[in-house]
Amino acid sequence: MDLNDKELKVSHKFSIRFYQDHEVRAVWDEVNSKWWFSAIDIIRAINDESDYVKAGNYWRWLKRKLNADGVRLVSVTHEFKFEAPDGKRRAADALDNLCVETLAKHYPNNKANRFLDWFTYSDNTIDGQSRKKAYSLFESGLLKTLEPGSVKCLQQIHAYIFGGLYDFAGQIRNKNISKGGFTFANALHFPIILKNIENMPETTFDEIADKYVEMNVAHPFMEGNGRSTRIWLDLMLRRSLKKCVDWSKIDKRDYLDAMRRSITDTSSIKALLNNALTDKIDDRETFMKGIDYSYYYEQKDEV
Repeated sequence: MDLNDKELKVSHKFSIRFYQDHEVRAVWDEVNSKWWFSAIDIIRAINDESDYVKAGNYWRWLKRKLNADGVRLVSVTHEFKFEAPDGKRRAADALDNLCVETLAKHYPNNKANRFLDWFTYSDNTIDGQSRKKAYSLFESGLLKTLEPGSVKCLQQIHAYIFGGLYDFAGQIRNKNISKGGFTFANALHFPIILKNIENMPETTFDEIADKYVEMNVAHPFMEGNGRSTRIWLDLMLRRSLKKCVDWSKIDKRDYLDAMRRSITDTSSIKALLNNALTDKIDDRETFMKGIDYSYYYEQKDEV
């Protein structure tokens, strides 16, 4: 199989997982129904290495060492291309799940133990399962049937992503919640609060951003608010401005800091969102990357 860039974009889904702030890029193989992961990214993640060249050199050395030790990484392929830091796509070694586990178990040091735990179990969590459902939103056709900016639209997004995982999927909370010392909107007042937010205009970028911030402050669900409202935001931008957010251009810490400040000052979050706007509103890869980054924002940083 020799796929060029055009064929890859049409027939494959791309994903970015995050391990301690390191990207682990993956591509979906529809023929064999499995993910292939960038070998260089895995090395960078395990070694906490920021330099691609050093990681590449280590990977080539490690392949020779494992081969000499009789460890066969049988599921290695060069048939997929990954986007490099310069934006170009280049063929690179890719490993399937079994090969990743074999590599980690025979790593020259114990740095791979924690990575293997993360890799093995991350897709079996609620986050992992809901992320898979979020991926399928693009092909489901649901997004084209929703009324952007409405509360019902947000509920339908939440219900789709978290249905079967939370018994409150799609349901407006009836309990009060807080996070980081901040108490979100009182659930008793939701009939008025959510109606007021729904009626906010969404013609200009500033109006849409203000509406997004207000919904974030309301936090209408017990869990999964950020992941749902970011999709809700993009739907409003698509309809009114023919734009969406390329979330891969927004740093996690910058985003979280800006959202915290947005309670009293929306200038930071508006600047981040505005600088990341793209007209690739129908591009599947942009949507998939958006889901990956959205889930990345919700990951708790390890101490």
